[in-house]
Amino acid sequence: METLIRAEGLTKDFEKHTAVSGLDLQVRQGEVLAFLGPNGAGKTTTVRMLTSILRPTRGAATVAGHDVVREARQVRMLVGHLTEFPGLYLRMHARDYLDFYGELYGMARATRRDRIQELLLQFGLADAAHRRLSEFSKGMRQKVALIRSMLNSPRALFLDEPTSAMDPHSAKQVRDAVAQLRGQGHTVFLCTHNLFEAESLADRLAMIRRGKLIALGTPQELKTQFLGAPIIEIQLARALGQSWSGLIQNGLADKIRVLDYSEMHLRYRTDDPRATNPYFLAKLSEAGAKIVTVAETHQSLEQVYLKLVQET
Repeated sequence: METLIRAEGLTKDFEKHTAVSGLDLQVRQGEVLAFLGPNGAGKTTTVRMLTSILRPTRGAATVAGHDVVREARQVRMLVGHLTEFPGLYLRMHARDYLDFYGELYGMARATRRDRIQELLLQFGLADAAHRRLSEFSKGMRQKVALIRSMLNSPRALFLDEPTSAMDPHSAKQVRDAVAQLRGQGHTVFLCTHNLFEAESLADRLAMIRRGKLIALGTPQELKTQFLGAPIIEIQLARALGQSWSGLIQNGLADKIRVLDYSEMHLRYRTDDPRATNPYFLAKLSEAGAKIVTVAETHQSLEQVYLKLVQET
């Protein structure tokens, strides 16, 4: 797939502090990338450079082939950007505010009117569109800011904590919108501390710490890489006695790593669960085992995140 966002050696220095250091990253067309890291890691600075708001100190970056420094105007017209602090004009009415931004994007009057109505309906704000933004709750203001970032159907949408201050229903509306954008071929660059949101939405995760990229991959790739192979747990209805040992020693010793077991319980890891688990279960059945459950122990993205942050 086409690489839409590309960063090579991207670096930003602020006097005595380096906020982002030598970042190399590629994001494909139609991909959702979750950009994770603790406060002060360099996430917002990275987004500001990629959206042509902040000039890099060194390195280069492009969006849809446009250089973020030399072709900053073209980049800004291609992207949508939801900042952590939206900065709305609170004295304006919601619809007028969005129409003003649509005009800045160069959208025709009829086009922006239809697009604004479509998004207001999608996020449940159509009935409140005549009210001033100062009358909106914090969650409603966040929705308006998100609509603003989506007005021009951007090829790349940069979202910084999009569901902060939102109730569960509103947060789900945002997640559904992100999934819809991905389905339409838009690229989403998602900065979030919500690990559930990152894992459920993102195709890949990038983790940054002290300005440096420390991990990149799919959620499952990162779990396997940093937590090891998943743990399989088997529960039996009745004791199998010494058959556990016999089964493991006869042909399975090189395929599974037993963590603990009793007469009715076994926990193990395997590097090739697709091949090993069916074979092992068939052998258990042949030995007369009555299997109650076979389950993979849940490995969370939070475990990966904490491990990486603490180790680094």
